[in-house]
Amino acid sequence: MQYVEYGAHNSQTVILLHGGGLSWWNYREVAQLLADKYHVVLPILDGHADSDAPFTSIEDNAARLVAYIDKHHGGSVYAVGGLSLGGQIAVEMLTQRPDICRFALIESVLVKPMKLTHALIKPTFGMSYGLIKQKWFAKMQAAYLGIPKTLFDDYYRDTCKISKEDMIAFLQSNSAYSIKPALQDTQAKVHIVFGSKEQASICTSGKLLNRMIPDSTLEVLPGYRHGDLSLNHPEQYAQMLLNLIG
Repeated sequence: MQYVEYGAHNSQTVILLHGGGLSWWNYREVAQLLADKYHVVLPILDGHADSDAPFTSIEDNAARLVAYIDKHHGGSVYAVGGLSLGGQIAVEMLTQRPDICRFALIESVLVKPMKLTHALIKPTFGMSYGLIKQKWFAKMQAAYLGIPKTLFDDYYRDTCKISKEDMIAFLQSNSAYSIKPALQDTQAKVHIVFGSKEQASICTSGKLLNRMIPDSTLEVLPGYRHGDLSLNHPEQYAQMLLNLIG
């Protein structure tokens, strides 16, 4: 797994995991805001542009990150955050290792499997994959995903680098992921957040996570869509993380 890092290496470490189809730049502005206080690590998830391995599963990505933390950070870090697919991987890290971090910020995470969506992903992307390299289509997708214009060039460049196989793999994993009983053993203080304009499955998932994770907190952001917080409001995201850390 590849990593982009900000801040001093002797500071407390915060790991932020980007959404599916995006990359480390999902959190670039957040990292810049936090870099004077923390060592911020932005992994490039498997199967994404400039990654060093194909995407296999959410569980495998989480295990690789746990191994990285064991090797480079003594078995735990200060905080972990993640958006959508990255948030699922963060949840899985909390599941695999209860003491992997002290704090976690989970944004717009699906943990309620969507069987129909899962079944349609392969045939749909098998037919439409070629469109992702068309700039007009990329602009339409970016607008739908709420990606700010300042990040469009990054989005278009890196989306074009994702193979059809990897895109299908991480989208299928995203639609099929569900929480495991061991999540309730996490020792992290967890804040769960999603927007009021998100799909009902995300809202339901946020409430499921809140019930499963002891002493977790839940926040619904009025008027926000999927990923709005970290992509379009980096100052608010950074402040939310600082408030969580306290």
